[in-house]
Amino acid sequence: VQLVESGGGLVQAGGSLRLSCAASGFTLEDYAIAWFRQAPGKEREGVSSISDRDGSTYYADSVKGRFTISADDARRTVYLQMNNLKAEDTAVYYCAAEITGWGTPILVERYDYWGQGIQVTVSS
Repeated sequence: VQLVESGGGLVQAGGSLRLSCAASGFTLEDYAIAWFRQAPGKEREGVSSISDRDGSTYYADSVKGRFTISADDARRTVYLQMNNLKAEDTAVYYCAAEITGWGTPILVERYDYWGQGIQVTVSS
């Protein structure tokens, strides 16, 4: 089981990025995939999740209306479209998989497999 993130980088405030999480070694069926982020000196926090069981999505209040999570089962890839980025969105972003398939609440201890993380930096 492997998760690989891509799409991070440096963007100005107000800009957009799309993160991708490519899964290998398993299909997305019956899994939930979530995005977490961790800023320097802060705890890792859940940002968004998507359940493959019923397609339900969840967003942290801080990103609602700006971020959109989606899944392409055929490509085994989950995306996080991030619009209107703010300086406070700067963090290392991780994708993670949870084997029950429900995904919420988005808690670090709930998730079973993790990617290596990718840096997102928003300049103000």
